[in-house]
Amino acid sequence: MANLLYKLGLFSARRAWVVITTWILILAAAIAAFVNFGGTLSTSMSLPGTPSQVVIDDLKSSFPAASRGTGQVVLHKTDGKLFTTSEQEQIDAALNGLKSLAWVSEVQNPFKTQASLDENRQKVTDGQAKLASAPADLAAAQKKLNLGKKQLAAAKASLDAQDAALAVQAKQLEDAIAQMQANNAPQDQISAMMANQSQLLAGQAQIADGQTQIAKNMVELQAGQAKIDAGLASISKNAAKLDTAAQIMTAMKNFRTLSNDKQTASAIVMFKKPLGDIEESQKAAIVSQLSQAKIANVQVEFSQELTKSMPKIGGPAEIAGLVIAAIVLFVMLGTLLAAGLPVFSALIGVGISAMGTLALSSVLDMTATTPMLGVMLGLAVGIDYSLFILNRHRRQLKTGIAVRESIALANGTSGNAVVFAGLTVVIALIALNLTGVGFLGLMGSVGAVAIGVAVLIAITFTPAIISLMGMRVLNKRERAKLGNAEAENEAETPKNATRPVWATKNPWVAIVLSVAVLVIAAQPIASMRLGLPDGSSEPVSSTQYKSFTLAAKAFGAGVNGPLVTVATIDKTLTSQEKLDFEANIATRIMKLDSVSSVVPAAVSKDGKKFLFEVIPVEGPASASTEKLVFALRDLTAETQSKYGATLGVTGAAAANIDISKKLGDALPLYLGTVLILSLFLLILVFRSILIPLIASAGFLLTVFATLGAATAVFQWGWMGQVFDIHDPGPIMSFVPTIIIGVVFGLAMDYQLFLGSGMREAYVHGKSAKDAVNFGIHLSRPVVIAAAIIMVTVFGGFAFSELTTVRPIGFGLAVGVLFDAFLVRLVLIPALMTLLGNAAWWMPKWLDRILPDVDVEGAALEHKALNA
Repeated sequence: MANLLYKLGLFSARRAWVVITTWILILAAAIAAFVNFGGTLSTSMSLPGTPSQVVIDDLKSSFPAASRGTGQVVLHKTDGKLFTTSEQEQIDAALNGLKSLAWVSEVQNPFKTQASLDENRQKVTDGQAKLASAPADLAAAQKKLNLGKKQLAAAKASLDAQDAALAVQAKQLEDAIAQMQANNAPQDQISAMMANQSQLLAGQAQIADGQTQIAKNMVELQAGQAKIDAGLASISKNAAKLDTAAQIMTAMKNFRTLSNDKQTASAIVMFKKPLGDIEESQKAAIVSQLSQAKIANVQVEFSQELTKSMPKIGGPAEIAGLVIAAIVLFVMLGTLLAAGLPVFSALIGVGISAMGTLALSSVLDMTATTPMLGVMLGLAVGIDYSLFILNRHRRQLKTGIAVRESIALANGTSGNAVVFAGLTVVIALIALNLTGVGFLGLMGSVGAVAIGVAVLIAITFTPAIISLMGMRVLNKRERAKLGNAEAENEAETPKNATRPVWATKNPWVAIVLSVAVLVIAAQPIASMRLGLPDGSSEPVSSTQYKSFTLAAKAFGAGVNGPLVTVATIDKTLTSQEKLDFEANIATRIMKLDSVSSVVPAAVSKDGKKFLFEVIPVEGPASASTEKLVFALRDLTAETQSKYGATLGVTGAAAANIDISKKLGDALPLYLGTVLILSLFLLILVFRSILIPLIASAGFLLTVFATLGAATAVFQWGWMGQVFDIHDPGPIMSFVPTIIIGVVFGLAMDYQLFLGSGMREAYVHGKSAKDAVNFGIHLSRPVVIAAAIIMVTVFGGFAFSELTTVRPIGFGLAVGVLFDAFLVRLVLIPALMTLLGNAAWWMPKWLDRILPDVDVEGAALEHKALNA
């Protein structure tokens, strides 16, 4: 490999313009590919096979309407007064205007929705009040009816008795009249008796009328009894319906679209397609159209779903990082021309890898963080790799080697180390695919491509540019010393190269102090929680943050992360059975901890899938919401036995929780894989057993300390003002894995550049302690400069506008800081000093079977210098 790189370096030096032009054309092609084929970046993360994604996939096929995307618009009164009728009308007109957009399905008016909710709640309340008083009213009516029956019965009995008595009297009169007529009684007597008979007949007629009236009244009483009986039956029937409605209203009691103080409203925009299929320009049109309405005294803010966009590369923080890196390079190299070369080379590499990645976004589903990770790594590593070759070339020029020969030799020695170091990082990043997390594996692959391009740029473009620069890579003072034997010797072998450094002079103190710092920094990791960012992590000035906080204050934090719960049954229900089912499920869910409200949202066409919107008490990134997701899933056993229904949970908050759990579960496996890989590589390079062990242990300390520091800043909120952490939350779920992979690669780089010099000195006869000091003096300046550059570049991304990039930038910056300055320059040298010759021990049988990996190209250098 060293000989091949030597020839490649010589070719690049001789055909400098061909190489430079080739790379410029590659950059132009990458830009053209992005312009013509670039797609959109995803603003959300999904993971096939997780419980939430399984529910989503099922809904897409069986309940398409449920998979449509939504976005929230928060409207807030700025004058502290209620929404006026005029303001409500203007808002209604603005919201209705969105329906003219082809991709908008429906817009929920918060005022009409709240009025409907209030009306339904009042109907239930009134119905319950009427139902509560109805039994007493019916009982009073029954009592009155019973009394009427009793009175009628008494009256009938009285009339019947009178009728019977009159009938007897009438018979007696009739017999008396007949006898008198038979006895020829005087006519006046007979007439008097007949007058009495007429009166009796008249009395009997009146009694008959009374009996008829009593019969009519009895019929009326029977009708009244039927009404009372029907009322009692209706009470029983309506009581069940009202009880169902009351249960649903109770579950929805905290659900509102207009705040209690009536100064904040929440409108929902529903799309015709899933949110991932909605283009950035389409979401921007919604924001623009509502913003242009400009309703006086009404503040309009938009949720993340409507405002996430492609990240901007090259913000102020990133540029500041590059400027600081350039300053470090200038201080180290002493010339602006040489200092600009690594930065320029890195920018060319980043441009190619970033544009190429974005060009693939039309065929690959990638998140906005994916290209940013490639940019971050490409910049930092690209600068360092070019610096390593440039620094070796400068050192060789000072020893009197000709320019082109020096370029070729630098490419064959330091370039060989760069290739090996880059390969190490690439392997670590590609290994992210072992986690089984698609988007994370893609991030690793894109990062690996960025590293690969950076390596190719370093071993071809850098030699070509160096060739054109000639001796100008040295400053005037350095060029003036050329030909001076003493200066050449100093350039080849640093002065006092074996003089003990602080770590080797005070090994026990160095070990105790460095380990103490790392262990203390690692302490917060015990409380580390994994999650994904929500609106509260956005910049305070952003509309996403304002929307999140306004909604949380008005309706509770949980409204920003509702959980979609799907209840599935196998049988078809009647209308009333459906209502009963919804009420039972909603009531049961409400009994869980941390539930604010449960809203029955929809029923599928086949009537077998019921959607519920569960609003947690706390926000989507809270620990209580995470527990609630698992509690909802644990309800399946109970709902299956009681109602024959299974429960599934999805939604953005649930998906984030599932992704975080998956990544957390994969983290130990990935860390173990990386540790085994580090042991193998270090044994291969240094032909030692103990050095790989202590180097890997140092890497492990670095990882724990880095994650601990990230937890303290992003989860605990320490130094929050510095990093704009105004609402601390869980660590982004994929950050630990990314940090492990990248820091591993960089740690191996530093160990390689420092340790190879130590090994070379030890093999050539220096004592174990002198070899450690020699390696440090030889490589420390470039390692320190490289580490500072990485810290500044990564640190710049710690202030990125993209919240998903910030913790990655911070973690990588802190990881390099810990690993380079504490582990590689203090802890490892101190341990190697105490170990002495044992540090380089290796079983003879293993030494024989391992291939000889000449990473620094020592054989090539020896051959070239003695030719």
